[in-house]
Amino acid sequence: MLIFGAPIMQYTPEDILNRIAQLQSKGGNRGSERYFPWGLLPSYRVNPYWLYRRPDTNVFFTAITIFTLRQLHSRVSTEAQRLIDDIAARGVSTYELFRNKDGLKTYNFYQTHPSRHFPHGLVMRHFEHFRIPDDIDDTAMVYLTSPPTPEELLWLKEKLVEHANGSKLTIRNTFRQYRSLRAYSTWFGKNMPIEFDACALCNMLYCIYQYKLPLKQHDTDSLAFLRSIVATNRYRTHPFRCAHNYARTSLIIYHLSRLIAGFEPPELQSVREKLIRDTELELNKVRNRLDKILLATSLLRLGQRPPAVSLENIERDFAGFHFFVAGMLSAYENPLVYFSAGLPFWHIRWQCEAHNWALVLEYVVLRQERTHGL
Repeated sequence: MLIFGAPIMQYTPEDILNRIAQLQSKGGNRGSERYFPWGLLPSYRVNPYWLYRRPDTNVFFTAITIFTLRQLHSRVSTEAQRLIDDIAARGVSTYELFRNKDGLKTYNFYQTHPSRHFPHGLVMRHFEHFRIPDDIDDTAMVYLTSPPTPEELLWLKEKLVEHANGSKLTIRNTFRQYRSLRAYSTWFGKNMPIEFDACALCNMLYCIYQYKLPLKQHDTDSLAFLRSIVATNRYRTHPFRCAHNYARTSLIIYHLSRLIAGFEPPELQSVREKLIRDTELELNKVRNRLDKILLATSLLRLGQRPPAVSLENIERDFAGFHFFVAGMLSAYENPLVYFSAGLPFWHIRWQCEAHNWALVLEYVVLRQERTHGL
């Protein structure tokens, strides 16, 4: 049993995985269970400026938690592997609830049959204006954690091109330097403005590399965007404009380092050393220990030996940490409206305890490997 308040280094991977399993919905009709289908990992959307907190039924945190745990599968004990397999099997069983409303092989953040966008709230769930299209982020993570067929992968590649910048619409809410890049957009919706998000691009590119799909101009232009935001330092000075749905440098670094460590894309090698130096600077700058974990994990992935992050009572930092945001004004192309889009007042933040523990586990396992020289 996981005893909160004890130093996390005393916890085994099995302890942490058991805690994640405890958090996974059993599909009951009482308490918070009633908001989350069986197998889903609970998360909440919050905005402290609005005094706002709602249970949020989405596939995103279940899929990214399963992805993180499966990345660790070969590095943990047989018992921990069994726990990962059980958590993953239950979580994957929920994916069909979030599949494209017309049966296509893309995925939505929210349930689609019927649409249940911004669920359990008072206002936004009643308006079609707030209904969001399928996106590359959720789709990439579902594909990475429930392997598709070769035919589905080729179809996805064509679908990505169909919605990429310059195919039908041209991006406006980015730096002028990037407007001609034929990079992938976050959204599959035909009427949604084109958007570049560095973290979502990293996730989809990870999927493309994982399944060895052919690389074309849209892939190299997406990589060019990622390379440039590091080279120009924009990912540190303007993180919201580089990743509307993550909006923090630590999160951009975390996704970039995972992509680089996984596949060593030649297009990103020129910024690898700068990324390492910047990550070390950010590690000394951030205060929340979950952000420190993201950065330390990134350095471990890139072959470095960062100083240890104190993990005693780490759950105390969970309340001040979020992994994902919705900028309520970020989709608008009007310059005056977009100018206000980066203000935290307009951001809904998502929090998920189970995913936080997965990040802790990832750090503990990678650090132990580095400490023992494995």
